[in-house]
Amino acid sequence: MLPITVFLPYSSEDYFPHIVNQFSESPLVEKIIAAHGEEFIPPSQKCAGMKVNGLRSSATWNALIRRVKTKYLLVITEAQSITLNQAALERFYAVARDTHAGMLYSDFYEVKEGTRSDHPTIEYQLGSIRDNFDFGAVLFFSMASVRHAVKKYGTIDSVHHAGLYDLRLKLSVDHDIFHVQEYLYTKTESNNRNSGEIQFDYVDPRNKIVQQEYEKVATKYLKNISAYLKPKNTKALISKDDYTSEISVVIPVRNRQKTIADAIKSVLSQQTAFPFNLIVVDNHSTDATAAIVRTFAETDTRVHLLCPAREDLSIGGCWNEAVMYSECGRYAVQLDSDDMYSGPDTLQKVYDVFKKEKCAMVIGSYTLVNANLEVIPPGLIDHKEWTPHNGRNNALRVNGLGAPRAFDTAILRTILLPNTSYGEDYAVALRISREYRIGRIYTSIYNCRRWEDNTDAALPLEKINRNDFYKDKIRTIEILARIQKNKEA
Repeated sequence: MLPITVFLPYSSEDYFPHIVNQFSESPLVEKIIAAHGEEFIPPSQKCAGMKVNGLRSSATWNALIRRVKTKYLLVITEAQSITLNQAALERFYAVARDTHAGMLYSDFYEVKEGTRSDHPTIEYQLGSIRDNFDFGAVLFFSMASVRHAVKKYGTIDSVHHAGLYDLRLKLSVDHDIFHVQEYLYTKTESNNRNSGEIQFDYVDPRNKIVQQEYEKVATKYLKNISAYLKPKNTKALISKDDYTSEISVVIPVRNRQKTIADAIKSVLSQQTAFPFNLIVVDNHSTDATAAIVRTFAETDTRVHLLCPAREDLSIGGCWNEAVMYSECGRYAVQLDSDDMYSGPDTLQKVYDVFKKEKCAMVIGSYTLVNANLEVIPPGLIDHKEWTPHNGRNNALRVNGLGAPRAFDTAILRTILLPNTSYGEDYAVALRISREYRIGRIYTSIYNCRRWEDNTDAALPLEKINRNDFYKDKIRTIEILARIQKNKEA
């Protein structure tokens, strides 16, 4: 018997026979299984059909595992044109034998609108638990590893959308998921949505059932690796320290002369039953930003401008400067320099949750708007996937938790934020959730503005990969900490 079975989705498009022919002609391929819904006519003798109820359903994957008799299984996960590069199958096969990895994936070339470009992927790590990890469109499995994982951790859970995700997580507990850093195939892309649109798929209410399945699978995985935290958080102690203000709004800023005044005005327009102030940390702006802030500070004593001498600060570092500042209030509330609070009651709503729930952090919901404050898709981002009983576990799976973010200053001073400009708020939220209760506000209290100088709507792949790798690293650190916490309990 030849060593490889190929599994791929059937398509009526012209590219499908070409894909099948590539594998049919390979001396390594024993059989090709095409997943289909209705009638299917095999295009070659090596090809057979398999009627499925969804490419990612548990029923499909449990049936496929039983059906495959070869040592390895190559899976094409998308109904798109895939062209194998030179000796690609031979390379997958050789690396699988040499590494004994449970699953392999590779870099690839990508064709969009007739133009080919490199599509490197990033290294898989313990914290790569998110369901949108970019493996590309080709996965290569060791069937011995797959069967071991299924025998040890059970057949794939009864899910319609998260079967492949479940298999991958179960496999990763005891077996390596290996990145072949070579361009082994070419994919002709059909999903032309930009990064800013794709990143919010997981909060789309239409995907609620999908996300519930992913959460179920991820939670069981965390239990398998002893990183699951039971639904019991310590309430934050109400600090008895003296504070001149109950809340400080913190705005780190650099070169935002177009928007900083709007942000400041949205803070000063807040109507509260307690004293608050505003701390703007200017990170060496070279435009008129600092001068604009000074104009406000000269007429309103609530406005404080910090100009750190350090030149190595990112957003997280600017936050630390503000939090450690003597005039920082009992609670510190985030506002980005190009955003605005959605109404005059934002701070009061945040404060009320702190007092009612005695939590260490409060996270709100926000609305995406353009420069003219007009709502743009997907609109409200409320992160309702957070639940009190499992939020701090599911937080390890999703890429964000919402805004604005507000912190108990005394607790944040003991933790501080990573000195980075991406993921710093996510990192500290995970750290806080490990020990403390996080309060939530599910109505919009914040306007997140997308405009030409700040949007991440079309990030280059290099920056997407760098950001994703860093957030995976944050999750790796947190998962290791939670495993240790459970050992010590």
